[in-house]
Amino acid sequence: MPDMWLGVLTAAVYAAPALGGRWLGVVSARRLLIAAWALHALLIVWTLLARQPLRFGFAPALSVTLWLMLAVYVIESRCYPQMRAHRAHPPMRWIVALMGVAVVALALMFPGERLPATASPLLPLHWALGIAAYGLFAAAVVHALILSRAEARMRHAALASDGPESGLPLLTQERLMFGFVWAGFALLTLTLVAGALFGQQLYGAAHPGWRWDHKRVFTALSWLVFAALLLGRWKFGWRGRRAMRMLYTGAAFLLLGYAGSRFVLEVLLHRAA
Repeated sequence: MPDMWLGVLTAAVYAAPALGGRWLGVVSARRLLIAAWALHALLIVWTLLARQPLRFGFAPALSVTLWLMLAVYVIESRCYPQMRAHRAHPPMRWIVALMGVAVVALALMFPGERLPATASPLLPLHWALGIAAYGLFAAAVVHALILSRAEARMRHAALASDGPESGLPLLTQERLMFGFVWAGFALLTLTLVAGALFGQQLYGAAHPGWRWDHKRVFTALSWLVFAALLLGRWKFGWRGRRAMRMLYTGAAFLLLGYAGSRFVLEVLLHRAA
């Protein structure tokens, strides 16, 4: 099967910078990561668009989320050349490469449930809005982790005068982080509104209507946390550890909302949502 071979190749290229980073060097590892990202895009197109019938679940959602997070990195590294500096966040690349192996393997093992026969052709667009929100919040979390690491190193006087390891000033990292939170919050709001108002039109007659299940409860909690974070940022200038703790909390609720609930249904209970 083409998707299996393409998935194995993608996972292998992701694994190369994670397992051989010391011998490859920073530049080669980054190029391999970008190559894996390109192969990952082909895999997503094949599994979600070319293969019929369309299937979707927690593992494809995580796969697309990681790909979007890497897409942000590729774009940012073009806009901010200092991010490509020799010492710019090598541990993060190692972690992302291992995550790439994991999500590609999961997507191959758990391709998800088939699209409901009564579903609207607009349902994939609804999914795309939600997954785009996932990707933007994931990018915000990455920036928060880089900020946390840089601030910890500064507190322990481990940084010399050459600046943070990300290659970007901390204020720039913080602005980018909140920019991704704002964009993700806007898409998450659109996704929730569309699901609440047009759920039956999107999923068809089989859709039971709005109900407070685990997915919607956790997603609503994440929306409230992100709303409080952005309100606090706008009204009181929240930043630093308080803002990052709220970001991590909202991201955890969001992860539990779709990926977590679908994991329980698909893997543990072996039934559709």
